Amino acid sequence: MIRRLFWDIETSENVVPCFSAGHRKTINASDIIHERAIICICYKWEGESTVHSLEWTPNKGAWGGCDREMLIEFSKVVEEADELVAHNGDKFDMKWFNTRHLFHKLPPLPESKTVDTLVIARRRFYFNSNRLDYIAKYLGLDGKTKTEKDWWTQILFSHCRKSMKKMVRYCKKDVQLLEQVYHRLSPYHKPKTHVGVQGGSDKWSCPRCGSEEVSKSKTRITASGTVQHQMKCGKCGGYHTISDKAHRDYKEAKKTL
Repeated sequence: MIRRLFWDIETSENVVPCFSAGHRKTINASDIIHERAIICICYKWEGESTVHSLEWTPNKGAWGGCDREMLIEFSKVVEEADELVAHNGDKFDMKWFNTRHLFHKLPPLPESKTVDTLVIARRRFYFNSNRLDYIAKYLGLDGKTKTEKDWWTQILFSHCRKSMKKMVRYCKKDVQLLEQVYHRLSPYHKPKTHVGVQGGSDKWSCPRCGSEEVSKSKTRITASGTVQHQMKCGKCGGYHTISDKAHRDYKEAKKTL
C-alpha cells in the first residue's frame, strides 16, 4: 500500500528596519536583522483521520523561534513516505524546508516523489484562480479557515500560545482540504507511482488506486507502430495506458475469474 503524505507549512516573516513605508520602497537582503523561519508543519497520511502538527521552539528571553528540532522530527516522517503532496509544494514548501535544513547544517532529505496540486491545476484545468481555497469552493468543498494578520506578529514577538493554536488549526484545515482536492483532481493527472504494482497487482491494474476493476477502452497505435491499450478504472474513473503484453496478461487473468 502506498504511503502518501499530505503536508503544509506556515512561515514567519523577515524582520527588517524601516525608516519609511510606501510605494516602490526597496528592502535589500542586507537589511534583514532576523531571518524568517518555519512556524509549524502539519501533515496527515492518506486515509487516516488524524492531522499531526509540529511547532518551532520559542527562543528563550527573545522573540522568534527555532525550527531546527521540528525539521529533524518531520524529516523522520518524510523518510516513511512514498509520495509527498502539497499545494505549490515544489516551489514553496519543499524549497523552504531545504533552505532551513541548510541553515541548520542538517543533512538533506532523501529524494522523494512530490505531487503538487497547483501544478496539476495549472496543467490540466482552467480555473479562474489556482489558489487552494478557490479550487476547494469550486468543487463544493469547505474553504480555508480565515486568518488574522496579527497571528504572525503575536507569535513572532510575544510567543502567544493562543495565536499559535489558531495558526496550527488553520494549517491543519489546509491539509484536510488538500487531501480532498487531490482526490478530486487525481483522476485527471498521470500518477507518479503505480499503486497497483506496489500493492502486488499486475501492470494492467489501476496505477492510481490499485483496483483490478478495469476494462479496455480502446486500442492505440503509436507513430513507431507500438500497440497500446487504454484502460478505464471502474473504481476511481481514471484512464491509464498499458502495453500489448500487459493487455495479454489482463485477458489471461480475466479468463480465470
